[in-house]
Amino acid sequence: MTTKVNIPLARELLKNPNFPRTCKYDPEWLVNLDLGCPTFWLLERLCEKMNLESGMRILDLGCGKAGGAIFLAKEFEVEVWAVDSMVSQSENWERIKEFNLETRVFPLRADARELPFPRDFFDAIICVNSLFFFATDDIYLKHYLIPRIKIGGQIGSVVPGFYEDFNDSPPLDIPEHLKEYWASCMLYTWHSAKWWKRHWLKTEQVEVEVADNFPDNEGYQTYLEWERIIGYPQKIAEDDRGRNITFSRLVVRRTK
Repeated sequence: MTTKVNIPLARELLKNPNFPRTCKYDPEWLVNLDLGCPTFWLLERLCEKMNLESGMRILDLGCGKAGGAIFLAKEFEVEVWAVDSMVSQSENWERIKEFNLETRVFPLRADARELPFPRDFFDAIICVNSLFFFATDDIYLKHYLIPRIKIGGQIGSVVPGFYEDFNDSPPLDIPEHLKEYWASCMLYTWHSAKWWKRHWLKTEQVEVEVADNFPDNEGYQTYLEWERIIGYPQKIAEDDRGRNITFSRLVVRRTK
């Protein structure tokens, strides 16, 4: 997919004082991390709802180019295992070394269903723009992800999705302006915050502490602004005009 990054717009929007932690980082570096979402904005808002403490052991699942793992290590002084199935751990290691975080961020290339960690290993787990790729079935969360975190630990996630799910059989109920994106952008794996809340609760292993789309329409606006910065040829958010598309934020806590 060819994109045309708008650097002047990135410099303007990524210095938004509403995201003070993100403002610390070079906008050009941030856009070069792009793998489909504004990771730092989403992480900053997600972490506002989590109890992250210095020295914690964190799994960043679906870490992409490890930007989020670097953010977590620097901002919260935690240890982060940065796991992705697509991006080379060697490439991510070079980025980690640029920030002198070799003793706090540990990159690994691994499949989400073959995580090489023991049970109860992590104090917290964070998944930004990743769960909709592999966690929508009825097995993954209960058998593959939740066991990796200690009882009492939080799992935070942000996923692209809809304000409300489409209830009739697709594609009959899909709005006309979204049909061209349905398959190419995996919209069939996108869901609402309500859907994800039910999906987590089905495991009978967690309590849900947060399930929302961010306040003041921020989920949609974040999607739209990032789409403008990166210059995606597919204008999903622009075409949607805030009717359906958003980002959903969830924080759950393992109870058993």
